Amino acid sequence: MRSAIAALGDGIGPQVLEQCQALFQAEQWRMAQASAPLAADVQYGPHERHQLDLYAPQGATAGALAPVFVWVHGGGFSRGEKNSQTHPFNAHVGRWIAGHGFLGVVINYRLAPEHRWPSGGEDVALAIDWLKTNVARFGGDPQRIVLGGTSAGSVHNATYMQLRPQANEICGLVLLSGLYGLTWFESREREYFGDDPQLQASFRPCGAIADSSLPLFVACAQFDPRRFQTEALGLLRAVLDARGKLPHAYVASGHNHYTLAMHLGTADTRLADEIVAFATQCVSLRGEAVASRST
Repeated sequence: MRSAIAALGDGIGPQVLEQCQALFQAEQWRMAQASAPLAADVQYGPHERHQLDLYAPQGATAGALAPVFVWVHGGGFSRGEKNSQTHPFNAHVGRWIAGHGFLGVVINYRLAPEHRWPSGGEDVALAIDWLKTNVARFGGDPQRIVLGGTSAGSVHNATYMQLRPQANEICGLVLLSGLYGLTWFESREREYFGDDPQLQASFRPCGAIADSSLPLFVACAQFDPRRFQTEALGLLRAVLDARGKLPHAYVASGHNHYTLAMHLGTADTRLADEIVAFATQCVSLRGEAVASRST
């Protein structure tokens, strides 16, 4: 598997994506067949893309509300879905995290070119607001929500942080191979960010993330394009300068931009274990804080 991924190098695009999916299709489909969503196509906002799926936590204590993990998929801003009849990906994160006691939530959001920045971050905020009000009906704890995503999903989560710097609604943030306003946009990203230099200059979530006290997990891949690695390292440096210490960070050896998230829940548990440990710590700290305020 590692040699096959290494042979693909650091390229991205539809052909590379298909080759990466082929590596994990069989293993992910087996899990998909064993785990249906608790609820599907739940509307969290007015647009037809404002839908989410929920996956019931396994091993949850009867009568207790489970912590919540929200996943925002990638797709280059113009494509992607929370669930598909043709492949098992994106939904796989909801299934995987549900196996670790979290209520898994996977969302859709509005797509470019019809919807441009900051629409993705606005949609994330809308989904979080909906969950705060409604997730208890599905067995989730609205006080313990961890937000994660990959690629464009990480951009939308970072934008959410720029729109809501305090981010009081969540207790942890997982960013995989995203852009945080530290490098200039490439041509394929202008479909979402546009060509207006002033608008492009407005995308600067790095500072908001660094200046917050929100627990943070930042990861990139060994075979990520250099730009994504530069963004991850730049964000880590900004957090170090602002907070005086590094956040939880990980470089996934043997993986590329696509397989970084695509392999979660498979036999390679290195990154998965790190994320579960981080998310578990986040919800534990939030639970302690909520308990201390109520006494």
